[in-house]
Parts: sequence; C-alpha cells; structure tokens
Amino acid sequence: MTLLAAASVVTWTIFIAKTMELVRLRTQLKKSETALEDTDTLHLGEEWTRDGAGIAHAMVLAAEAERRRSEDIPADRDGIKERIVLHLERLEAAEGRRLMRGTGVLATIGATSPFIGLFGTVWGIMSSFTGIAAAHATSLAVVAPGIAEALLATALGLVAAIPAVVIYNHLARQTAACRACVADLTSLVMRLVSRDLARAALAANANVVRFMAAAE
Repeated sequence: MTLLAAASVVTWTIFIAKTMELVRLRTQLKKSETALEDTDTLHLGEEWTRDGAGIAHAMVLAAEAERRRSEDIPADRDGIKERIVLHLERLEAAEGRRLMRGTGVLATIGATSPFIGLFGTVWGIMSSFTGIAAAHATSLAVVAPGIAEALLATALGLVAAIPAVVIYNHLARQTAACRACVADLTSLVMRLVSRDLARAALAANANVVRFMAAAE
C-alpha cells in the first residue's frame, strides 16, 4: 500500500512537470515557426531563433554548418539538401526521445499497479485466514478488519493505475502535437536552404554571364 501511494505521488508529479514543460515548448515552437516563416535566409533564421536556443536554433545551425562544409562543391545542390535532411532528421528524432522522457514510468505504473494491489489483497486475505486459525474463531468481527484492509489494497492499485493510464495517453497526445511542430520546423528550414542554394546558383550563373560578356 505504501508502494502504491508512492506511485500515485510520482504519477501526479510527472503530470505537473511534463505539462509545464510541454506548454513552454509549444509556445517556443510556435514563436520559432513564426520567425522562420517570416525570414528569407538561413542567416536571418539563425538570428531570429537565437533567443529561444531550442530545437529550431539547433536545426538552423546544423543546416548552416553543413552548407559551409559543402562550399567547395556548390554544384552538388541535391547532395547538400540530402545531407542537411539527414542531420535534421537525427535532431528531430532526438527531440522526440527527449519529449517522451519520463512517460515510460507512467506506463509502468498503469500496467503494474492493479497487480500490486491484487497481490496485497491476496496477502491480506491469507493473513486474515491465518488469524482465524490462530484465534480458533470464525466470527465476522475477527476477519472483517483484515479483509477490509486487503480490499483497500485493490482500491489503491486502481487509484494509482487509472490516473497513470489517463495521464500517459494525454501526454502522448501532447507530445505528438509537439513532434508535429518540430516536423514543421524541419520543412521550414529546408525551404530556407532551398532558397539560399537557388540564390547562390543564380549569382554564380550571373557571374559567368558577365565574365563571358566581358571576354567578348
């Protein structure tokens, strides 16, 4: 029964902590999404997401770093995009794992608490019958307290399990919404990458045309 009470406390502690974390994160993701929607280049995106210093800023930095490493192969635009996408997918997966951190405890509590309560009930009833044998009496007054305490263990198991399952499902939905926002950020960063690469290609073509015109 003490274990079940502790599990209930852990459940509500995780619920409060994760709810606050997800609310802050969704607010931050919405701000970052708006910033990336309004900007035209990766450089500006890095500046506008710098205050949040969250997943959006990490994605922009990763895209910029890969583009700098590929400056010696500017013609390989498709390869640059592919490498950036692979890096962003890794960041997105890591963020998803971070968001789910702590919720596994809720699943464990929800799955095991009823059985722990049932075990307590069986143990209590066995103790009651042992008491009956020791007292050599079959009066209801002798067995009622032990049986009532045993049934209380089952009730505590349900009290611990039901909120854990409900809260786990709630947090799973909230986490899925945050992961969808992170996926939207990935698309926005790749849109900025595509724009920057297209501008670089146009600038290179314009330089070639001017050079050919000057040569003629």
